Amino acid sequence: MQTSEVLANAPLFKLLDPAERADLEGVLTRQELTAGEKIFTHGEPGDSLYIVGSGRVELSVRDDGGNTIVLTSCGPGEVFGELSLFDGGARTANAIVHDDATLLVLAREDLLAFLRKHPDAALDLLTTMGQRIRSADEMLRRRVSRNINEEMQVRSTRLEHIADVIAEFSGSITFLLLNAAWFFVWIVWNTFPRIPHFDPYPFGFLTMVVSLEAIFLSIFVLVSQNRQAAKDRLRADAEYEVNLKAELEIGGLHQKIDVLTEELLARLPKRERGNGR
Repeated sequence: MQTSEVLANAPLFKLLDPAERADLEGVLTRQELTAGEKIFTHGEPGDSLYIVGSGRVELSVRDDGGNTIVLTSCGPGEVFGELSLFDGGARTANAIVHDDATLLVLAREDLLAFLRKHPDAALDLLTTMGQRIRSADEMLRRRVSRNINEEMQVRSTRLEHIADVIAEFSGSITFLLLNAAWFFVWIVWNTFPRIPHFDPYPFGFLTMVVSLEAIFLSIFVLVSQNRQAAKDRLRADAEYEVNLKAELEIGGLHQKIDVLTEELLARLPKRERGNGR
């Protein structure tokens, strides 16, 4: 496939007119890569994007369990690595050649020079990037984790909310004082000599009411405790994921340091490496 055809099929440049694509074609460099070659890795600096002319390239990341997840497989005409092109930041994935591939490389400096020459093309690129960002936002909206307390609120039924309120109130000083006042009035009413007694000593009706109150309150408290236990399990899972992610990030940093050390030692003359031992 000719370079002009590749640019015409590339989603990021599909809105450019033929003259703009012709000028852009002049600043592209071509790379021939074999299967298994690594193009870039997650976290390394990046200042260019790649357009697949032929072959296939796999983009992947490592999940919280350390497993490799293939995000996508880019074929002819597809673009990858564009985020680093626009913001000059680090790579967000690993890119490895799956099949022997021909890549067209656009450096950030060349893109800026192209946009200065064709300012209208910037609007076309922004339109295309905006569409891709909208798609990414929609994916994140569906996959983002909620706050644990908010998640429990969503899962709770109305009866469970009522149980929480009753359990919280029954453990308050206000509830204690109300019960004490109620028992005092009940006992005095049924022991004072000049007032008719509806529940005389030994207060059998009061005993039954208190027993029923204890039974229902204990059930409400158990329901609330079960919900709290479920919340604690969710919180423990979230803490485990955070700790695991931190561990993987630290492991990734160690790997990057090892790579940098190997590259530094490879650049040193053998005599200097021998003196450093």
